[in-house]
Amino acid sequence: MDINIEMISSYKIAYIRKTGPYGSENVQIMEQLKSWAREKKILNESSIILGIVQDNPQLTEPKDCRYDTCLVVSNEFKVDNKYINFGKTMGGKYCVFKIRHTVDAVQKAWMEIFPELSRMNYEFDDRRPIIERYAMEMINNHYCEICVPIL
Repeated sequence: MDINIEMISSYKIAYIRKTGPYGSENVQIMEQLKSWAREKKILNESSIILGIVQDNPQLTEPKDCRYDTCLVVSNEFKVDNKYINFGKTMGGKYCVFKIRHTVDAVQKAWMEIFPELSRMNYEFDDRRPIIERYAMEMINNHYCEICVPIL
């Protein structure tokens, strides 16, 4: 797991929200978003897909947890579909964990992130959500990133 500190800009996003336990259904929502983006011809090698974990499952009932699957879009892009929302992410300082893009590696990373932040003397900024970042170039090389907001 590679770790870097990064200032991430605020992004305009098109997104689909899923409410319920985190898990395999997130992949289905990701595929829906990608299918929509392909139809709109806005999914390409420079695209960035985000998974935004809106709630801490230790504090929120699993049935109420929100997960947003997002595509970074240009500021000029207009959403024209009632199933697709749009908004902006919150930029700021993040600890970025680059990991293999496999189910096992992602699950392992989620278990190691907070102890690693503590070891590095960083404090989690719970005012901003954790972002899973899937840049197409990185996915093509079987990697993704978990971006944890820090103070």
